[in-house]
Amino acid sequence: MASYKIAVIPGDGIGKEVVPEGIRVLEAVTGRFDISFKWDEFTWSCETYARTGRMMPEDGIEQLRQYDAIFLGAVGFPGVSDHVSLWGLLIPIRRQMQQCINLRPVRMLQGMVSPLKDRGPEDIDFFIVRENNEGEYSEIGGRIYSGTEDETVVQETVFTRQGVNRVMRFAFELARGRKARHVTSATKSNGIIHTMPFWDERFAAIAAEYPNIRTDQYHIDILTANFVLHPDWFDIVVASNLFGDILSDLGPAIAGTIGIAPSANINPTREHPSMFEPVHGSAPDIAGKGIANPIAQIWSGAMMLDHLGHTEAAVAVEEAIETVLRTSKLRTPDMGGRATTSELGKAIEEAI
Repeated sequence: MASYKIAVIPGDGIGKEVVPEGIRVLEAVTGRFDISFKWDEFTWSCETYARTGRMMPEDGIEQLRQYDAIFLGAVGFPGVSDHVSLWGLLIPIRRQMQQCINLRPVRMLQGMVSPLKDRGPEDIDFFIVRENNEGEYSEIGGRIYSGTEDETVVQETVFTRQGVNRVMRFAFELARGRKARHVTSATKSNGIIHTMPFWDERFAAIAAEYPNIRTDQYHIDILTANFVLHPDWFDIVVASNLFGDILSDLGPAIAGTIGIAPSANINPTREHPSMFEPVHGSAPDIAGKGIANPIAQIWSGAMMLDHLGHTEAAVAVEEAIETVLRTSKLRTPDMGGRATTSELGKAIEEAI
């Protein structure tokens, strides 16, 4: 039997509600596929910050290194500034664990309804590969003359050849296993004079290593428009940290709801654990109401199974999600229904 130690960080808001449903479904899988999990929960959150002045203890990263994977719910809650909560927990884990790839599927599941007219599951099925450790989300910068009319703020974007090459090669390798074998680059080299032309140069260089993969590139403004107008054009979309972040919220929205969107923060070398989390965030406006959609957390669990080498188990989870959506009327409010978080989670567990 394959056994894994998983660090569980429910975090804030609806993270505390959807994480138990993710664990419920993963436990349902274990008997069918000879897998076992040991779940260790870490109660690091904005509540922790309010008590201690830190989102996690000083040795938090070292505590996490001993695990096979990290299962995260959400980070952020009113009362703690978003830049404090993210830079105190989520981003340090991504960077110190060298989780340089953020992989986000965009797929319209069977049984979902897209807000786009006449679009079905055959039209919306692609991946966003987001650079996860550098780019626009750097710590370099600052401000001077604060509070005066001369106040000046500078924020630096940082691209490295190693970082850009790494995310692009990951995207091309992913495309090799796909039917369409197509990679699209998100750029803005007509307006951003240094970093984005460099991004384009590296895309051309890496593309030359994969002559059997079709490529194209779009400036980010028209790319977002084409996500809405022509979602069927896309297979693998590779993007910088900021562009990938924006696109991977728009993608699931056109597929039906951001409440189903999973993600994986991947350390490709497997030297450190990877982390799996829903895209939707902590949603404080609905926290505590028991109506959050658990599908994104459950699907993130499927991505964790796949990363750990259990592809059949991962597919079983995805199929269970689609079975419930296709054969029942159970929907949480974000999908137009009245089901609770636990009702939908239990239905997917039973479908396993």
